[in-house]
Parts: sequence; structure tokens; C-alpha cells
Amino acid sequence: MGSAPDVYAALKKELEGTRAEVLTPGDEGYRESLKRWSEHCVKEAQAVVKVSSPDDVSKTLRFVKDNKIPFVVKGGGHSTSGSSSIADGLVIDLSKLRSVAVDEEKKTIKAGGGTIWEDVDVEAAKYGLATVGGTVNHTGVGGLTLGGGYGYLSGKYGLTIDNLVSVDIVLASGEQVVASETSYPDLFWAVRGAGQNFGVVTAFTFQGYPQPDPVFAGTLVFLPDKIPQIVEFANTFHEKNDGNQALLWGFSAPPPNNAPVVLVQCFHNGPLAEGQAFFADVLSLEPLVNTTSMIPYPQLNSLLNNSAGFDGRKQFGGGAFKLPLSAPFVSSLHTDFASFCTSHERMNESLLLFETIPYAAVTATPNSAMAFSNRGDYYNVATCFKWFDSGLDGEIREFSKGLLKRASEAAGVVGDEKVRSVEGVGVYGNYSNVDVPVAEIFGKNSTKLADLKNKYDPENLFSRGLRLVPRPMVVVN
Repeated sequence: MGSAPDVYAALKKELEGTRAEVLTPGDEGYRESLKRWSEHCVKEAQAVVKVSSPDDVSKTLRFVKDNKIPFVVKGGGHSTSGSSSIADGLVIDLSKLRSVAVDEEKKTIKAGGGTIWEDVDVEAAKYGLATVGGTVNHTGVGGLTLGGGYGYLSGKYGLTIDNLVSVDIVLASGEQVVASETSYPDLFWAVRGAGQNFGVVTAFTFQGYPQPDPVFAGTLVFLPDKIPQIVEFANTFHEKNDGNQALLWGFSAPPPNNAPVVLVQCFHNGPLAEGQAFFADVLSLEPLVNTTSMIPYPQLNSLLNNSAGFDGRKQFGGGAFKLPLSAPFVSSLHTDFASFCTSHERMNESLLLFETIPYAAVTATPNSAMAFSNRGDYYNVATCFKWFDSGLDGEIREFSKGLLKRASEAAGVVGDEKVRSVEGVGVYGNYSNVDVPVAEIFGKNSTKLADLKNKYDPENLFSRGLRLVPRPMVVVN
């Protein structure tokens, strides 16, 4: 390969006549294009290609393949694994592919590869529709979907990928195909859970559902002394819910007081009186803050946005838990979490979250039905650490892993080989790092995924995320 300036000048020439932009250091807009949700994922790419069409993607893929240029794909830039950033190559940036089209008759929603969930929620609502999206609406549609996708509507309709009708995808060869249950069904199987390893998805088509009414939702804030009562309520949630509710609860120390508190996020897809009755036991605990009310559905996925701003360094981590939980055990997790955060500067906005989202609709689909392998009789528990000192990166990562391992083992999921053999893996791929063993994320589906990887990407062009096969693409500098 020639020098970097020469090769990217050639790429600019290759994309002449299109609306694509090739940005290199010094170009207007280059610095802005490097921004990511987590500051520790910002890397100085040699070039950023803002593609404007599937044809642009095809040309760029053929170019990087011919010139052996390492690359990554960036949708919403929300990952904390760094998989959408690169220092020694090129970023294929999908931000120009940001569009939503609704088919009112079929009740389907088609979202461009660079779309964020706010775009989908707002446009679908114009037609009285919604689909299963993320709980933070500035998350990219692509990243969340390709890794599975849990949302407030999962209790009723399953995962985001369970409601994926088709994808428009550009393969490693540059070929553009539509994958669905009837077209390239084996590829569609792989895309739903491991899509980033198989191509660049330029559009997603989702099934939409009628959502004409507002929902009951909001945040409750308590002092830690209410943990026993909140755990007691969570333990009853499993039997009480009918799929129209969700309960997200956990620990943080948000501004302005920066003091340890317990956060409870309530959701009921129904009238005010029903929502208040369902959550009566926690509403009666006299929360310090109560923002629950009836709100339009598009506003729902913005409620956690304030705790998920774009400043600071961040690290996701994930595990699983079963109900019932014991209050002393949860209190011990809170003590360890709060002690760690308060003993390190500017970590107060970190979060440990028990995502009590009903899973009956999720487990109605077997783990063999698609690549995603985290379906089981359990819930997700997640950490999102936020900090500013780069010297803490390694320490925070190790603490998060240890805390989540303890939570998952004590809850009877991770570490129990019998459970892992009959249920899912107990690890949500979107919360994991790219260096974990493939079997931890895909379980028994790992072998089939490796076979399909060799079929659709035999040269392992898409090698920067979780590696399904051990051999990386040979890079010549």
C-alpha cells in the first residue's frame, strides 16, 4: 500500500460524483466526526468516509479490500467497546444514512443504517405506531439491533431482532443484498445477533405495532434505606406483570446532590390508574423524587438520556440475575458499588442497573432460531461506569467484571453449567467487550456462526469486533 495521503486521495477520486465525503486530518468536519458517546473511544482515524448510499459502501469496501486498509463501521457511535473507532485505518461513517420511512398499510418501519432511535420513535408515532427500541433514544439503531435489542416493549413483542423483517446489507464482496426469512435466510439468521461480523447494514425494516395512547412512566428516587422494600417489589414483579410493564432499578449518585440513591424507572403501557395501581407499593414509599405521569410514547425513550450524556469515559458491563433476590445481597452489591465510586474522583454518575424487563415474549423464541443466544429464565444486570481519568481505565474494567460476576453467580445464572446448557449464555453481547471468548456470547451457535462467517466473509474483512473466527485479515502497511 502506498502512503496514507496518496491512498486516501485515490479513494476521494473513487467517490467523485457522489455525495460521500472522505475526511482526513485537517479537513473541515474531520475532528467532529471522531466524537463518540464515550471519550475513551475517540481515536485519530487516518480517514473517515461519510457514505451516502449503499453504492458508496460497496465502493469503499472494495477499495479497503484491494488496498488492505483496516476499517470499522460507525452508526450511532454509542458502543463503549471502541468497535466504531480506529487509529490505524478508516471509518465507514453511516451518519448520512439517517432516514425513516413508514409503510402505513404493512405497519413496517424502515430505518437507514445511520438512524438513531429518536428518529424511529418520532416518525413511527406520526402513524400511531411503535416498535421495540432502546431505552436511550440517542443510541444508534444499528448497534442495538445487530446485538439483540431490549426495550420497554420487549415484554409484549420480544427483542428488537424478533421484530426485524429484513436488512439491506453490503457484504464483504461489495455485493448488496436483502436478507430476510425468505431471502438469504442463513445470513439473516447470523445478522440477528452477530450482524457486525457479516457486512454493513444500510437499512433495517421493523415490524411496527399500534401505539396510539400515551404511557405511564417516570423515575422515582429513594435513599438506600429503601432497598429492602424495592427488592420486595421487584420479587413480586415477575409474577404480577402481564408484559405491559417494565421495571428498571439500580444505584447511582446523580447531580445535583451527588449522593448515593436508588433509582426506579417505572413503565406501564396503559392508563394512569392502572399504572399507579401496579406500582402502588413503590409509589407509597415516599420517594424523594417522583416524575411519573402519562407521557407520549416517543418521550419514553428519552427519560434516561440525562444519565447517558456524551461527556466522560464510559464502560458497559453485563451479567444476569434471577428472581427472587435477597435484600441483604442487593445491599451488599450497593455497598461495594457505592464505595468504589465514592473512593474515586468524579464517578458519581456511574450506574448499576437491574433491568427487570419481562422475558416471556423473548424466551418464546428459542436460542437456535437466530445467532442471538441470551434467551433464558433470567433478567439482565448492567453496569455503566462513567469517569474522566484515563489512568483508571483498567481498574474500572476489572472492578465491573468482578462485581457482575458476583451478582450473576449469586443469582444462579453465570457459573451454573446446567443453566447455561438449557438456557441462554447469561451475557448480553451489547454489554460485553470485543475480547471475550465467542462462546460466552453465542454459546452453541458459535460453530454455525463460524461456518457462515467463512461463507459470507472468507477473508475476514469484518474483523474488528468480536471475532467469530481466529484468523484476522492480513494487513500490509
